[in-house]
Amino acid sequence: MRNALFHVERMEMTTLQTQIREMLVSAMLSGQLPVGAPIPSTRAMAKRLKVSRNTVMLAYQALASDGYLVARERSGFYVSSDIHDGTMAGSAPAKPPLTGEPQPDWAGRFRVQPSEQTNIVKPDNWHDYPYPFIYGQADAALFPIAAWRDCMRQSMGRKWLDAWTNDHFAEDDRMLIEQVRQRILTRRGILANADEILITLGAQNALYILSSLLVKRGMTVAIEDPGYPDIRNIFQLRTDQINHIPVDEEGITLTPELFKSELVFVTPSHQYPTNATMSPERRKALLQWATTNNGLIIEDDYEFETNYQGEPTPALKSLDQGQRVLYVGSLSKSLMPGLRMGFMVAPAPLIREARALRRLMLRHPPGNNQGVVALFLSLGHHDTLIGRLHRSYRNRWLTMGKALEKYFPGWTQAPGFGGTSYWLKGPPWLDGTQLASRALEEGIVIEPGDIYFSDPQNHRHFIRLGFSSIAEERIEPGLERLSHIVAAMKPA
Repeated sequence: MRNALFHVERMEMTTLQTQIREMLVSAMLSGQLPVGAPIPSTRAMAKRLKVSRNTVMLAYQALASDGYLVARERSGFYVSSDIHDGTMAGSAPAKPPLTGEPQPDWAGRFRVQPSEQTNIVKPDNWHDYPYPFIYGQADAALFPIAAWRDCMRQSMGRKWLDAWTNDHFAEDDRMLIEQVRQRILTRRGILANADEILITLGAQNALYILSSLLVKRGMTVAIEDPGYPDIRNIFQLRTDQINHIPVDEEGITLTPELFKSELVFVTPSHQYPTNATMSPERRKALLQWATTNNGLIIEDDYEFETNYQGEPTPALKSLDQGQRVLYVGSLSKSLMPGLRMGFMVAPAPLIREARALRRLMLRHPPGNNQGVVALFLSLGHHDTLIGRLHRSYRNRWLTMGKALEKYFPGWTQAPGFGGTSYWLKGPPWLDGTQLASRALEEGIVIEPGDIYFSDPQNHRHFIRLGFSSIAEERIEPGLERLSHIVAAMKPA
């Protein structure tokens, strides 16, 4: 075999043993190592890869145990004949060709077609760009990998075995529920019993469950404009009576259309995407509307950990005396988006139905993830992480604010809450989608702002810039380069 076939990289995320295994499995399934072919000796492979012989031996033995390799006494390891007989992964038989029989009319069978909705689009490989002003992604460099790994190790011990091996049907990890009650909700001024909390696969899962339970066909609901595109899409699957309520510097406005609605979705502490914070007076008025009109309020407190300005703003839920506010939270912004760990807080009868519906969908979020997060919270690692994020994000927030004043004067106002993004309103001639496309060619990732509006055509000059996943020293150079692209686009 060519030597180039065998190589590994010393990456922290993947062990050398795992890389050797993946390298050989890939070569066998692709045919580069055919059935019966000898595998280089452990001594030769170790020398080639510059790793210990014991590491190679452990990888070979693991492959032999899984049936990929066979060991011959005094001869070495050979590729097993089983890898192409349908018993090994990746060796499924070819799909038979379609016959001339009539095929289902899928478009006619779908009750809804979510794929036709407009969604936020971001490059999958945003890490590869030097200036990723992308929103909603965490900076892995700030995350305490060692502490998380220790929590994972503990959760895999015999003491916690039942927590992640058993099917708990509809129940959640009790320790996690308590940690959410004690360490997260109390910061937001929310007091809740255990039967008023449900763990979800992120805030998105919670919003979908609430919509499925509460929004009926023909029901009138209200959302912020501009606002969260996914809640608009979720509601559109249930009803066509959606009131788009304008937002000002104090949050959602109290228009007649809002008062005519039966349910309203809001982001009061940190409006999505403008960063406005709802004033106390407007919060009281919104709660009074709910009480007087038998309405419900869904509060998405999506970025509650990122307030850099004085005391934290209390959640709308903390002011609710009539059980009208359904609170949705997530740990994506402080832990990691890929973990998909969120929660909802609502009256016990609603949580009971939400739990039953979640059971039909996915039973419960993975027990191992719940256990690790519970340990991470209980040992104080999350509190330490929040402090680290505050210090780093606040510096980036200030750096971006100064750079925006320098290169894009008058396009934005510093968000009073903090957060991890800036909302920019460019000149009327600006096309944010075109700008995003040209910026990407220069290594800059930005988000067009038109998708957040109910009438995107009239708001194409808005853009959103996140700073949670870009190094502080890259912020000003990236914005300077972006300003040159804008200048080149300006009409003569």
